[in-house]
Amino acid sequence: MTGISPNIPRDPLLKLLVALADDELILGHRDSEWTGHAPILEEDIAFSNIAQDEIGHSLALFTFYSELTGKSPDSMVFERPWKDFACCRFVAYPKGDFAYTVVRQYLFDEAEQVRMNSLLDSSFEPIRGLATKILAEEAYHLMHSKGLVVRLGDATEESHRRMQQAVTDAFPQALGMFETLNGEADLVKAGVVKPSDVLLQQWLERVVPTLTDSTLKTEARRSDGTWNIQCKPDHGGRVGNHGEHLKQLVSDLQSVYRTAPGAGW
Repeated sequence: MTGISPNIPRDPLLKLLVALADDELILGHRDSEWTGHAPILEEDIAFSNIAQDEIGHSLALFTFYSELTGKSPDSMVFERPWKDFACCRFVAYPKGDFAYTVVRQYLFDEAEQVRMNSLLDSSFEPIRGLATKILAEEAYHLMHSKGLVVRLGDATEESHRRMQQAVTDAFPQALGMFETLNGEADLVKAGVVKPSDVLLQQWLERVVPTLTDSTLKTEARRSDGTWNIQCKPDHGGRVGNHGEHLKQLVSDLQSVYRTAPGAGW
């Protein structure tokens, strides 16, 4: 079993791994719901591949968690009650129309870039390796989702209307990706992670200009070098404050495992 050096706070590190793994797992599940239902074949294939990658990243994170705790990835995914999941609320909302899925994926992909790049400087070497692996696969995700946002933002009056509605809905939800984790201050002090508010500013620096250039408005304004949020962030997921959307998703996710003892990833 992999060890953790005494200067690394163990419990906050484990909570971080679970939160990141749950984000990847749940978004991957939502993306998989477009398999056979995307508006064109190209996007059907693309989102199926992205879903597979996100779930693969979740497995990598849970595998590392297993090395630290002895709890198997299967037990973490298929045996935990839905209220014990630590994903942000953003990833659990229904897939909505295709515009919402595109915007959600883009906002998530940019957050992945910011977070995983920050982990490349982590004082905890194993997490640097995980971040390197995930970033290599995330490059395609961002290229794909950002390209769709740019193309659809002002392509037609209809596409603009639907994309703007998606941004209006998704932007406050996406802020929940940067909800402060319990014990985060200890991880920051140990050099394991960067503060969530720093990552949020880096994310805003990436997403707001792209959305603005695509004629899409956000509830963020820049003043004195800092981005100020003008909406209420959709927090709560990191501490188990989830809604019925996650409850139903986890029930679906775990249904085969419950009826076929011994089934696994």
